[in-house]
Amino acid sequence: MELEDPKDLRARFRKFLILTNERKQMSKTTLRKHIAITATSAVFAGMLSVISIPAASATVHKAAGTTGTNTELNQTASTFTVANGAAELLVATLPNTTAAAVAGGTTGTLSTLATIDDSALSKGLLQKDASSGTAQTATVLAGGALSLYAGTATAAALSATGGSFSSAYGGATKTAFYNSTNTYVGFDESGSYVASGLAVLWTAPTTAGTYTISLVTGFATNSSGGQEEPTASNGFVPPNLKGRITVTVVAASAGGSYSAAYSACETTANLSAVTDANIDGVDSTASLANGASWGIAFKLNDAYNANLDAGNIVATATNGALISLGTAGTATSTPLAGTASTVVSYRTGEFDALLVSQPTAGAPLTTTVTITHNGTTVCTKTVTIAGKVASLEVSAIQTQDLSLGTHTTDLDESGRATGQLFQVVAKDSAGNRVATSGLGSFSADSAALAAASPTVTAISIAHSATATSSTSAYSYSTGVYTCGAAAGTAKMKIKFTTTSTGEAVTSPEFTLRCADNPYTYTASWDKASYVQGDIATLTVKFLDSKGNAANNVVSPGAASMVTPMFTAVSTTGSATMLTDKDGVKTYTFTVGLATGITAGTYSSIIDFTGLTAVAATKQTPTYKVTTGGDTTTNADVLKSIVALIASINKQIQALQKLILKR
Repeated sequence: MELEDPKDLRARFRKFLILTNERKQMSKTTLRKHIAITATSAVFAGMLSVISIPAASATVHKAAGTTGTNTELNQTASTFTVANGAAELLVATLPNTTAAAVAGGTTGTLSTLATIDDSALSKGLLQKDASSGTAQTATVLAGGALSLYAGTATAAALSATGGSFSSAYGGATKTAFYNSTNTYVGFDESGSYVASGLAVLWTAPTTAGTYTISLVTGFATNSSGGQEEPTASNGFVPPNLKGRITVTVVAASAGGSYSAAYSACETTANLSAVTDANIDGVDSTASLANGASWGIAFKLNDAYNANLDAGNIVATATNGALISLGTAGTATSTPLAGTASTVVSYRTGEFDALLVSQPTAGAPLTTTVTITHNGTTVCTKTVTIAGKVASLEVSAIQTQDLSLGTHTTDLDESGRATGQLFQVVAKDSAGNRVATSGLGSFSADSAALAAASPTVTAISIAHSATATSSTSAYSYSTGVYTCGAAAGTAKMKIKFTTTSTGEAVTSPEFTLRCADNPYTYTASWDKASYVQGDIATLTVKFLDSKGNAANNVVSPGAASMVTPMFTAVSTTGSATMLTDKDGVKTYTFTVGLATGITAGTYSSIIDFTGLTAVAATKQTPTYKVTTGGDTTTNADVLKSIVALIASINKQIQALQKLILKR
């Protein structure tokens, strides 16, 4: 709707005064009331209709009838002045068990702004969002009433697209007046303009639908550039939109029943850190060790984001898990350890905490916890608590250098740059990985270590496991060992002792190997002949000075490789390359070049320059390559022809002999 030009409105007003011949007799107050009834409501509605309204804010207020509180105005007399003209539109959300709504501030002075919210009561309010500006939302029952209040130091007016205003009160400084349908209420200032409150009731229509309530405040600018209260000549309506509420009127409440959209339930390893405000339904990714307890935090709301009424909350856990509920509504509540797998309590679920513990100390637990409210399932969570360490698995064993007890290069390509010569995975009796860090300590089995000397003289864990996921490099512990001066192998066992109980678990026997650095090497191809497009594998075996397979903690160094008709796939020249535990390194090539291939027999040259400069010999393994098509030569064809002629001659001779006999 377009606003009428102020000049046209002024002309129409002058014509109205001439026709009535009552200009001198009409008082200022009477004039304003008459204009409000005949013209202002339409102009006001038109002005508001062209204002862009931002999206509504999140719903956090408590609905009336629960434990809501009325929000105080955020202005004070010392800061709320004519100059800033600030305002906000608030809705009473206090519980109301009386028969009717109550306008705020009518029992005290509104000029202080502090008491206007004290007595305000809405009726039938089901939901109110947290904002107080131009993007508010509310839900109310048909025929219910919103108790509205605001603060302003200027002229003010409220309008609605339906329903009706009543019980308007502006204190000592403001006089309220309505239009003929009570969908508009204005407030006049008399005397000086001061910070004061205004309060009014808005009764919702009996017809369900969506309606808007708007608050405008401020002064008009006169021809001299000064401020004055709005009149017919300057548009009458205050110029600034300060509050707007989109009200949904419903025939029946959708509240009181569980709503998954506004409720939340989550697992946590630190229950004491969870509050009503930070429950977001995101489960913890933590892994809990033996003896720890899971927490399940939850809050239960209805479709209006209001707390559910009190009801029977029942929690059950499978596999004998022990559970207990904390103190309802206490943000810092941490339940005591439970004694049963089922708990029942009559409460709202506004904020609750459930503790889940092992039924048997040291035994692993996986349990599914189900929580219901009045028979409706509101939360289902499955959690695992590891048991005590029951077994050790040793793997990824590397070969150590002679007279060396450390290793700093990561060998397992996991990204865990801790250095390791073997890995140890600890598991409970159910096969769950156990994070051993902080639980106890590793050591070599004393009898096995004594038997291993002098080949292996010491063994230790460098880093203890801190995670339980099999995909994490931190779910296993990493170890190193010390070798003596002579190469060889030794049988070994490792032991884990739990600090709190002194219980020890020993691994199965495994083999450790000690060897000197790479000194010489051999190289061979996996096939003698290749066809274009084949994959060729080169295997290089490194030996120490005594002919043993070399260790794999010292690099053989950089290599130079000449491989005719082959294209390298894997890196061949790395100076920091390490072999596997048996001193072996393999390289991959494709057969063929970008420019094609020439069939024939070729010799490759494999040169680990750092080794050949001392004692090793360059390796020159040969291979044959073909294009894969017809490889028959002219000599082959001639040979076949000669063989065919000889065969024919033999057959002729045999035939002649047969004829002569007859």
